[in-house]
Amino acid sequence: MNLYISVDMEGISGLVDHTHVDSRLHNYERGRKIMTQEANAAVTTAFEKGWNEVVVNDSHSKMNNILIEELHPDTKLITGDVKPFSMVQGLDESFDAAIFIGYHARASLKGVMTHSMIFGVRNMYINDVQIGELGFNAYVAGYYGVPVIMVAGDDQAALEAEALIPGIHCAVVKEAVSRSAAKSFTPEKAQSLIKKQVSIALNDYQNIKPLVPPDKPTLRIEFANYGQAEWANLMPGTQIEPGTTTVTFQAKDIKEAYQAMLVMTELAMRTTFN
Repeated sequence: MNLYISVDMEGISGLVDHTHVDSRLHNYERGRKIMTQEANAAVTTAFEKGWNEVVVNDSHSKMNNILIEELHPDTKLITGDVKPFSMVQGLDESFDAAIFIGYHARASLKGVMTHSMIFGVRNMYINDVQIGELGFNAYVAGYYGVPVIMVAGDDQAALEAEALIPGIHCAVVKEAVSRSAAKSFTPEKAQSLIKKQVSIALNDYQNIKPLVPPDKPTLRIEFANYGQAEWANLMPGTQIEPGTTTVTFQAKDIKEAYQAMLVMTELAMRTTFN
């Protein structure tokens, strides 16, 4: 049995603001160590439960945060940038289940460091379903028939996951006080909770259904300002909805929609504010 684990950073215990998740700032080294420990808690549990292969994908920022030397020796780590499928790089039909560690709620919602890929995105939609990183990544997993069986993060990420995926298991390692404050478990307590919930989820993985994406989905991204929409609209096949900052793209499948989202958000980040 093969397990895929995508690890973001904003939902890790004790991490509450950009100083913990930006490699240029003073709290980052502490943050990446705790991130590695939470990832390893999930990995070691899977191996202890008899799973054959565990692939971890570093899914935050430049995606080179996890300390490989501190992982279980049998782990396979996907690390570095650029990745064609970003937070779900390497995920395919060979996996029996997926787990998301360190995840946060989508943009425009309450929660610690909420956003959707970049801070210029207000909302993202697949057809009429409002999604963030969690939902989009779960759709890609569902394309391959892989269920997302557990999410670890703050309480708001758990609420989002439970609304999208019936029966999903969650490890709530902190409760949002504001976007940059939380009531958090200590790392030791958070890792213990993750191990417990991973164990339960692995026992239950056959009862959780994949989040199956729609055929030929329409991707819609609402940006914070028109300049970002203009940059995103440079990608062929996109249109700006009149009178809005929303850019649309008609995709042939969820994989194409995902890569379109990556290109559009990368372009939008070129916008300046002077």
